Amino acid sequence: MSSKKSKTKQIKPAVSAADISEAVNRHLQQSLGLEREEAGPHELWEALSLAVREIGLQKIRATRQKESSEKARRVYYLSLEFLVGRLLGNNLHNLGIYDQAEKAMAEHGVSLVDVLESESDPALGNGGLGRLAACFMDSLATLDTPAMGYGINYRFGLFKQGIAGGRQTESPDAWREDHFPWGKERPKRKQTVRLYGRVVEKDGKASWEDTKEIMGMPWDVPVTGYNTDTVNTLRLWESRAAEGFDLTSFDRGHYMDSRSKEINAENISQVLYPNDNHDAGKELRLIQQYFFVACSMADLIARYKRENGDSWADFGKKVIMQLNDTHPAIAVAEFMRVLLDEEGFEFDEALKLCRQVFAYTNHTLLPEALEKWPAQLIGKVLPRHMQIIYRINYFFLHTEVEAQWPGDDSMKRRLSIIEEPEQPGGDQIVRMAYLSVVGSNKVNGVAAIHSKLVQDMLFPEFHKMWPEKIVNVTNGVTPRRWLDHCNPELAKLIDSKIKGDWRGKLDLLDKANAYADDPAFQKKFAEIKLDNKRKLAAVIKQECGIEVNPEAIFDVQIKRLHEYKRQQLSLLHIMALYRRLLENPELDVPPRVFIFGAKAAPGYKVAKTIIHAINRVADRINNDRRIKDKLKVVFIPNYRVSLAEKIIPAADVSEQISTAGFEASGTGNMKMALNGALTVGTMDGANVEIAEEVGDDNIFIFGLTVDQVSELRDRGYSSWDIYNSNEELKAVIDWLASGELCPDEPEAFRPIVESLLDRGDYFLTLADYQAYSDAHDRIVDTWKTPAIWWKKAIINSASMGKFSSDRSIADYNRTIWMMD
Repeated sequence: MSSKKSKTKQIKPAVSAADISEAVNRHLQQSLGLEREEAGPHELWEALSLAVREIGLQKIRATRQKESSEKARRVYYLSLEFLVGRLLGNNLHNLGIYDQAEKAMAEHGVSLVDVLESESDPALGNGGLGRLAACFMDSLATLDTPAMGYGINYRFGLFKQGIAGGRQTESPDAWREDHFPWGKERPKRKQTVRLYGRVVEKDGKASWEDTKEIMGMPWDVPVTGYNTDTVNTLRLWESRAAEGFDLTSFDRGHYMDSRSKEINAENISQVLYPNDNHDAGKELRLIQQYFFVACSMADLIARYKRENGDSWADFGKKVIMQLNDTHPAIAVAEFMRVLLDEEGFEFDEALKLCRQVFAYTNHTLLPEALEKWPAQLIGKVLPRHMQIIYRINYFFLHTEVEAQWPGDDSMKRRLSIIEEPEQPGGDQIVRMAYLSVVGSNKVNGVAAIHSKLVQDMLFPEFHKMWPEKIVNVTNGVTPRRWLDHCNPELAKLIDSKIKGDWRGKLDLLDKANAYADDPAFQKKFAEIKLDNKRKLAAVIKQECGIEVNPEAIFDVQIKRLHEYKRQQLSLLHIMALYRRLLENPELDVPPRVFIFGAKAAPGYKVAKTIIHAINRVADRINNDRRIKDKLKVVFIPNYRVSLAEKIIPAADVSEQISTAGFEASGTGNMKMALNGALTVGTMDGANVEIAEEVGDDNIFIFGLTVDQVSELRDRGYSSWDIYNSNEELKAVIDWLASGELCPDEPEAFRPIVESLLDRGDYFLTLADYQAYSDAHDRIVDTWKTPAIWWKKAIINSASMGKFSSDRSIADYNRTIWMMD
């Protein structure tokens, strides 16, 4: 942990229930224009949030004053996503005033739980990348690490998912239309961003001219730490037109033209990940990335100068910029542009400083997820930056690569930031991951096995060239939200047995291992799990209209829908289980409920087809009385953090079944294990380290390893061979292909079948099918002996100390940011 922790810990603020009640009444009247008796749970949520924000803003000012007076080294975390979830409950816990707020709400005649349920999920992210960033911001504050997060204040986020006829539908997620009380607009910190234009050479200096300008308006969200005075800031940029409304066009009756600049500018921060399967979408996505990077860069440089003066001598000692994946990679070129064009640096010293202050986190080995941009597009939108990228690449190849591999042009081609076209006349492509590696001091993977693959498979030549650059920091999750807040009864049970503050030092959970064989502790642990399952069953009934048995095994797979995560493997297995029950309804198996939550990218046809297939299979199974409720399937629409907080404490089985070598880490696996779920998974991502912590007997590992996947591909893999040799598997694939599950559209599920058979089953779903099925048989056998099951569940929960995001941030502080 950070050594700064012990120096700045606070005595919890003397905020009473009466203080909170008074602040709530004041905000009801002065901020919302309501009398006390007019306020329902939603209005009280808004007023209570404003009251808590006041505390946060006071602490932010104190935090900034302290850091400014100390001229502190500060981390700037650049991420296109921050999936923060509902903020009120988390902030009440972190500030140590949850009980006081509960009493204050009781005075208003409502339950705090009902008030908390009134809050919308901020649509500021999509999946694990964004949720990780949110956990990290929580831990940065908790460890008293000076930090700011930078992102975008999306109006609609990704999309609001619905299900119609079993298919995914997408609509705007208008999460902040009614009001977002946590965000504070900061007009004095607005920034101007330039786009397009041309580069003019004057007296040997480049000048970027004739640009179009847009404005970035910052919104600040306080990020509280647990049991500390430190409150950091998440600064989110909203795009606006620099010039705004065109009165001349309006007066001429050209009403649409009068707002065209506003509309074009505002589009930048409307939606997360604009669909880029057309040229306009690609351009908007690039602009979106540059917009938040340029605003953030200008903002942090201005802060440095306010605190340290105009000299750049200490910049490398005071600033570290963390690139959360390749979305902010254009920051490397932007920083170089500022140094070269505005601050008078020579190229060599600019690149040296660049490498001193940047670090890059890689989150994927998937080629399509390693962003690449056409050089022509960057040259159109950011002509000066394209020049700088070419210059960085030239220096890197002809100075550094040449020194390592003299005269080796093939090595230069492999390591070049610019990917040359395969065909004459084709477009050059900019490899943003390579730009990130070349421009950074450190590169990290997010699990031990992932980092090794980054070294050996993704960037092997870079690793040979800079053997100390690529390191590992295994991901983690904040125990405050993912146990204390979302599973309060389990938290109380742990409190009754463990001395010490496990919320701040999660490795203390290890002491609970002593109770894994204790029948009384097992009984209480099981009762808490059952109560959580009853609550989730009510949610499922409300959201999906499906009644499920809380006594059943709740088997959970909640994550982004992608073929490498292999929801299709679960689908095939569920269909096989259904066939077994139809053949023998008296089969001696416990009832099971398979629960899915996932969004598919709007342009990802196979992923959306998998969602459709899951829902059609669910309709068939859930309404078939012949199987006597021994099997149910639920797809909960619009998966989000607030739903995860209900699903995760109720999970008995955690599905982490990605093809080995494809999942960088995963954090859902950590959250569910922390709450007493048993993992069924491949040796992929953080599963490897979870298995090490819990022991091989307490996790259901199956399938090919990374090395076996590679060997199988080298030998030549035929999914048709497996299809023809496995009778049960062949039957369910034939059933899926037959059209019988979707008679109104017989070819609806053909894309899944084609992916599995005709296109070679790239993610080896069929290769791992039998091992996966066998693992589920082991799950059933274990469930039949409750004492064994609950012992394993307790061991899982007690063994998650390593997977705290506090430990992750301590690792970053020590090995990458040099904050200690």
